[in-house]
Amino acid sequence: MMRNQISSQFGRYRIPAIGLSLTLAMGLSACGGSEDETYTSETTEEVVQATPATIAQESDDNYDNNVNGLITGNTLKGWIDNWEANKPAGIEGKLVILQTGSGEAGYEFIAPNGSNVFTYTASEWDEPRSNGVIETVRMVPSGRSMDTFLAKYGIDPARDMIVCAQGTAGAGNAMRAGRCWYMFRYWGTPKEHLAVLDGGNQWNGENTTLGAGYFAAAGSTPPMNGTASVKDLPEINFALQATLEDMMNAAPSQDANLLNDGVFIWDARGNNLPTSDPVDRGDEYSPDDDTDFRNGGATQGHPNGALLLSYGNIADGSAGWTYKPKAEIQAYLDGEADAGGNQFVDGTLQGVGAGRAYQEGDTIYTYCETTYRAMVTGFASAAILGLPTRFYDGAMYEWHSMSNAVDSNGNTILPWDSPWRTDKSEWSMFRTASDPANVDPRAIVNAYASSANAVINEDLAYKGITVDDGGDTETDSDDGGSSGGGVEMPTNSCGG
Repeated sequence: MMRNQISSQFGRYRIPAIGLSLTLAMGLSACGGSEDETYTSETTEEVVQATPATIAQESDDNYDNNVNGLITGNTLKGWIDNWEANKPAGIEGKLVILQTGSGEAGYEFIAPNGSNVFTYTASEWDEPRSNGVIETVRMVPSGRSMDTFLAKYGIDPARDMIVCAQGTAGAGNAMRAGRCWYMFRYWGTPKEHLAVLDGGNQWNGENTTLGAGYFAAAGSTPPMNGTASVKDLPEINFALQATLEDMMNAAPSQDANLLNDGVFIWDARGNNLPTSDPVDRGDEYSPDDDTDFRNGGATQGHPNGALLLSYGNIADGSAGWTYKPKAEIQAYLDGEADAGGNQFVDGTLQGVGAGRAYQEGDTIYTYCETTYRAMVTGFASAAILGLPTRFYDGAMYEWHSMSNAVDSNGNTILPWDSPWRTDKSEWSMFRTASDPANVDPRAIVNAYASSANAVINEDLAYKGITVDDGGDTETDSDDGGSSGGGVEMPTNSCGG
């Protein structure tokens, strides 16, 4: 059930450079929408706000047939062999491979040629940012940071083909490769210009035609000469991110698996939970005591209605952290259990059963603690299955901070009447930390902010689109313990 709760993520947009004034409805971005929304000025200028449905792309059943989204070593080999002859249609620039780290011994870097194939290691996938209510530790980079990234590596997302690769195969690097894809896609890189390489370097060197001769001990040196800017990318893909505000709109008022609400909330944390396993494997999702808490949170649990299936079920750790076949991933979304009994479970820690997980037309909201594990689940749903997907970037670090609890400094994190509290049964299944000494202080910006969409608004402004949502992101000088109430919640445009 979408909640009649908080102000629209997208208010009034103005593009000063062309004097264009337009309104973008949240209904398309938050509710999933099936088509882009196009707005035309008197001078025929257009701004297109993509929806989760149009941002998504469906993979071929055979990953070897993909030329964007999820690609294989076999495809990458053909590109490296003769980039000018074999590059995908519409690509005018070079091939840029971004490894999240160096590869295994003998497979350190996918070999660059110094002409039109370049390989770099990169790590600038996130940064702390304020949503207007709280500063969250790991969020999508700002526009300025993105342009610095493009300048460092000499990348032009409108011309080049960008491949996000793990380097050494592993859970963390698989997450980072997904984070690379999310960062570029969020900032408007066309799907045709972006791919994730399936599996780590050594796995590809031993199991695809991208043999050992395609690897080198050293990669490329960042040229520091890029001139491209995300300001110039016409796609507005910010609906790929779900904000705190969006999650509060999406969560039902009870912790129940609703099948007709148009929303599918996917918790990617923890371990899989076949019925034969002890329930404490779901400790982050359904905590038993304070030992299950993460990052000094005031609470621990999950948003109402969230179903748990660990990211580790989506990729095969024994095969270079390659993604499982498309049909197997779809079976999970259909509510089916795999051969090991792994399947989506609800708040009772019981499998939901066939036909009772994802429903046709749902928009997926996926998260973990800092939306790293969720990069595996969300990439699979958005770029393999082609389903409308949004990443709750603030994740449970943010969600479990929105509490009236007292922290280790003796300060109340949020006042009792802050509209952003999630430590209520109408929002969450949760346990409150029993000892304030275990609760880390949080960087509250404004406990009574009228919007939690400051990141989105800032990023729109960086693209030259100003937002008039009545928001207030001024710093709140109150220590969080007293009332400053009076934030009225407008009706959510998604309805009932």
